[in-house]
Amino acid sequence: MDKIKVGIIGAGGYGGCGAIELLQNHPNAEIAALIDLQDIGRPISDLYPHLTGFCDLPLIAPDDPDCPDDFQVVFFSTPDGVGQKTAPSWLKKGVKVIDYSGDFRFNDIETYRGYAARIGWEQEHASPELLPQSVYGLAELHRDEISRSDLVGNPGCFAVSCILGLAPAIKSKLIGPESIICDAKTGVSGAGKNPNPTFHYPARYDAMNAYRISGHQHVYEVERELGLLAGHDIRITFTPHVVPLCRGILTTIYARLAEGQDLKKAEDSYRSFYENDVFVRVFGPETPQTSVNVRGSNFCNLSINVDERTGRLIVVSLIDNLVKGQAGSAVQNMNILFELEETTGLLHPGIYP
Repeated sequence: MDKIKVGIIGAGGYGGCGAIELLQNHPNAEIAALIDLQDIGRPISDLYPHLTGFCDLPLIAPDDPDCPDDFQVVFFSTPDGVGQKTAPSWLKKGVKVIDYSGDFRFNDIETYRGYAARIGWEQEHASPELLPQSVYGLAELHRDEISRSDLVGNPGCFAVSCILGLAPAIKSKLIGPESIICDAKTGVSGAGKNPNPTFHYPARYDAMNAYRISGHQHVYEVERELGLLAGHDIRITFTPHVVPLCRGILTTIYARLAEGQDLKKAEDSYRSFYENDVFVRVFGPETPQTSVNVRGSNFCNLSINVDERTGRLIVVSLIDNLVKGQAGSAVQNMNILFELEETTGLLHPGIYP
């Protein structure tokens, strides 16, 4: 078969770079154009020298008359508000769209407005008519819907870690859902490429902090997905922290075990739930879990523990925020959209140490 032609919009950021890295080894896809608003004309390998010889395509402006438009799929590696304005024109051409932002993660306008308020986005959604058509791009829960869609809203990185860490417990009624606490730590790359005084090296080195304690925007995704599994509304306590790492998310999840549940039943439920999901690996209690175990990979590692003294399930969930939390999920979704093996171009271990 001919290779899938991919356009990457916002190619100069971390998410675009991650997609380029993965697509270089993809046997069924090729990058047709790198589109951005900055560094126009510069080869991407000037920005990211590690790509030299692998991808030296120049960055081109979206309004460049020579910009190709014969893609089969475009990745929007862009901030909120970009995809919702320009995705319709690509969809009308028959191009599939995978958007990294929150623009298409929600199927109704009211839920989207709640999310938008959290990120300070005060404008109305530019394409509300597309929301009912969009599919939430967490393949482990929605691969069938993704396979029938042309518009995928890639999940948020924290949401991936939390949802995968909780889905089996909710589905199997292992826990009291009202007791869920998610304590999440992320590396600084989650803030993106643009400089920020908060992430200036002297400010960030050896420093940790909690932020958006009363409601991070990814909570909307987590509660919506868990609610669908449970069949009723769920509210969680979620606290994100920034730690002095480049990449990686470690989420420790706590919830009260339901009566009659124990460690063996918890492990069995998790292994059964993910038995056909290559990218979710389930480990037993107190298995050593650090960000190094998943760095550079599309895997989510889950360690299942029970504190018998307090009667709590404790799940440690680990992902690379730039891969399973971003570009890796996008490529996984692309594979599903084009009826390829889901693991194509993604089945490799992380980078150690």
